[in-house]
Amino acid sequence: MRKLIIILLFFLMAIGVSAQQANGTYSFLRTTNSARVAALGGLPLPVCDDDIQLSTFNPAAIGEGMNNKLGLSYVDYYTDINFATLQYARTFEKVGSFAATVQYHNYGHFDEASESGIVTGDFSCSDFSVNIGWGRTLTPNWKIGAALKYAGIQYESYSAGALGVDVAGMYLTNNGWILSLNARNIGTQLFNNINSDHDPLPFSLDFGASRKLEHLPVTVMLWYDDIQHWNKLMMTPVYIEQHTDPVTGTVTMESSVARFVRNMACHLVVGGELALGKNIVLRSAFNYGQRYAMNVPQARTTVGFSAGLAVKVKMFEISYARSRDNINVSPNYLTITMDLNKF
Repeated sequence: MRKLIIILLFFLMAIGVSAQQANGTYSFLRTTNSARVAALGGLPLPVCDDDIQLSTFNPAAIGEGMNNKLGLSYVDYYTDINFATLQYARTFEKVGSFAATVQYHNYGHFDEASESGIVTGDFSCSDFSVNIGWGRTLTPNWKIGAALKYAGIQYESYSAGALGVDVAGMYLTNNGWILSLNARNIGTQLFNNINSDHDPLPFSLDFGASRKLEHLPVTVMLWYDDIQHWNKLMMTPVYIEQHTDPVTGTVTMESSVARFVRNMACHLVVGGELALGKNIVLRSAFNYGQRYAMNVPQARTTVGFSAGLAVKVKMFEISYARSRDNINVSPNYLTITMDLNKF
């Protein structure tokens, strides 16, 4: 009970010091480069199976089983925009397990021109983050983790940097459920010569639960994201058009019950994994909040859906995923993980 109280107080303090917005200069910290995480909705996975892909978003998943594992990820995002990630984990006796991650986001090259429109050269834009995560098993039921990260931005000659912390706790119930609570991007900006604003980090508090079914090779997962921010409904032009009377021109608002249900749905993500034998895993998820924010009602799309698969070959695991983020972009995610102990 004492461990539970300490963990809850830790998360309450995290909420109190992090009244921060989700979008802004450092919003790239909420994106994932991992194929498995992308296929399952892009949130911290409430899973404990020694997959090094989990370490960056959920430090509580870091454990001894990740020792000497390496992960390489590549994301073909859109046109010449691409992301890359390198992960490595190591366990030290009596101290715990550590996982280091380097993420790089390249947004391509742009023409540099004078005020009169004469091209004088080109420049590049990129984001990057360096993450050191730590995880430890307290009891057979309790796992905790934390991560220190540095986020950097380089747009032509302009740059910014910030320091952040993630904290996470995981509880494994006796009947097979795994419950995970994650506070991400607690921190502050260190410097910024892009603008005069003090841009916050995209803090979020997320809860996830998963359970592997007893008689089927299926693991079901459910998330509630952005606990600290209830209202996700927006008066967008699309919403106004859908609720405008074509005769009178008046905007009809949804009932309070309908708004509550829709708002709740915007926080929920559902997903799951299906194991086909020992070497193939299928994955899929649906994020209603992503669909609500980015979908166009007039177009029949799969915005909000993501899917992927993993294939194990000896000491390698190759994961692939596609995530429909909006009506134009469906990034391709590729991750290769390897257990260096088996070489």
